[in-house]
Amino acid sequence: MSVPQLAVCMFISSFVVIAIILTRKIFQKQLSSKWQYNLWFLLLTALTLPLLPTHLLDFGGKFTWNGNQNSNPSSTNTTTENPALENGNWMHDFSTSVNRFDLTFFNHIITMIWITGILVMIALTIHGWIKLRKLKKSTSVIKNQEVLTLFEQCKQRLHISRHLVLVESPLVKSPLTFGIFKTYIILPQHVETWMSMENLKYILLHELNHYKYKDIATNHLIVLFQILYWYNPLIWIAFREMRLDREIACDSAVLKMLNQNQHAAYGNTIINFVDKSYLSRHFVMANHLAGSKKQLKKRIERIAAFTVESKLLKLKSILIFMLLAGVVVSQIPIVSAMPYGDDRINFEKKRTVYEDLSAFFNGYDGSFVLYNLQEAQYHIYNKDKSTLRVSPNSTYKIYSALFALESGVIKRHQTSMKWDGKTYPYKIWNQNQNLFTAMENSVTWYFQRLDKKIQMENIQAYLDKINYGNQNVSGGIEDYWLESSLKISPIEQVQLLKDFYTNQFGLDKKNVQLIKDVIKLETKDNVTLYGKTGTGTVNGKNVNGWFIGYAETKHNTYFFATNIESNHHANSSIAAEITKSILEDKGIY
Repeated sequence: MSVPQLAVCMFISSFVVIAIILTRKIFQKQLSSKWQYNLWFLLLTALTLPLLPTHLLDFGGKFTWNGNQNSNPSSTNTTTENPALENGNWMHDFSTSVNRFDLTFFNHIITMIWITGILVMIALTIHGWIKLRKLKKSTSVIKNQEVLTLFEQCKQRLHISRHLVLVESPLVKSPLTFGIFKTYIILPQHVETWMSMENLKYILLHELNHYKYKDIATNHLIVLFQILYWYNPLIWIAFREMRLDREIACDSAVLKMLNQNQHAAYGNTIINFVDKSYLSRHFVMANHLAGSKKQLKKRIERIAAFTVESKLLKLKSILIFMLLAGVVVSQIPIVSAMPYGDDRINFEKKRTVYEDLSAFFNGYDGSFVLYNLQEAQYHIYNKDKSTLRVSPNSTYKIYSALFALESGVIKRHQTSMKWDGKTYPYKIWNQNQNLFTAMENSVTWYFQRLDKKIQMENIQAYLDKINYGNQNVSGGIEDYWLESSLKISPIEQVQLLKDFYTNQFGLDKKNVQLIKDVIKLETKDNVTLYGKTGTGTVNGKNVNGWFIGYAETKHNTYFFATNIESNHHANSSIAAEITKSILEDKGIY
């Protein structure tokens, strides 16, 4: 788990714990004991949300993560020189390196700490389980017929028909209940010799209520979440309060079954177990009758103030529960935007053919997406990677130019821009540029200046209009498309190109045609290839290579997007070579 993921889990769990505690405090008199306990199930729900697959929490891509999942912008220099990789034709693979604080190592450290904590918690849980096994071995079946008869009467009163094992042990001084598949109720040895049958009835009713309301299963869930969220102190506090509320709710359930003149006797029975919670802290998977003195004091106070839940109180409790449930549900968008190490789209098209083209990738981790316009059919290699959003890098320049034309920043007949005299990494950049030369040589300063003239709010509006990837420009006016916040998947690249080609955006046709002319690469055998390359370079290492475009034949057009990633040697030239090999193999180009 990465640092951002842990941060989101920490935020949501802490937020819900604080919300529950405040709700209990503010609406204390409007909540019955049962519903005070039920509120904690909303916490269990909230703790489950980050563990669910993201596609189950899909919000149509409306919520996105605003951070760079692996790195943050450096506060120092943002560009460095990257060696040019020209192959002598249209694939001028110029890219600028961006400096990032590499959090990969930090992520590894945090992950290791988190896993170590989990292992420690698992070890403690296993230790408790071994103690419980030892305790179980020390038990013996209760043979006192009077106690057994009382036990059956209590079961009948609670309509419990399942066989439960009633035993006694010299190792406990207060009752315990545990076991999901085979439930044990353990009483102190010879309890009938120092406790009246009436008091013992209270004890049995209490333990049987735990069984009836599935508190044993809830215990296991609490243990599981305490293992996963061990790093959040609020979770420890919350589960301690939840266990206390569970006992209070169980007390209320028993009191509801008793006459009012028996309430004091029930409270005295509870008090008798003060200081008798032998080894209770080890038995986290068991329900204990006894607890700390502070907890017992609270329980006695609630027993003394017990009144039967009225219909009005129940109605108020349910309304408060639903209100808080709405607050928990409101956290789902945050979870759905949580970075699970990727940023994926959902893609389900019936006319899609998945192919194994790994032979063309020669060991590179990447994907290839092809869309046949005439047949409206997708051909996809690597389903997983085809839906993964990554930085568009220089492939975005197609749309940057289009936005500049649409906004009037440049005119179709006047796209020239004067070189500002600065020395850039590539000699060919250090001269005046027009749209054709800037696109051919991937001149980053030209498009950055276009963006500044368009202004960020207008860029955002255009990205929203064409539904470009995650539409996230939080990375800043110069860097948002350079290994920063803006991301797009290969499938989205192809869909956008198709919409651009057929002008589904309703833009000026002449502007669209000019961009088509600008990205025209070459013609071979009556097939014309259009496209744009893009390389992502971080800290001097090529980590992301793109080639997107389309092949226009006499009767059809094929849109494609190839993306490869690696730690240091993925670039657009390789992506372009892979693409041309596949197109040739398919007989398209």
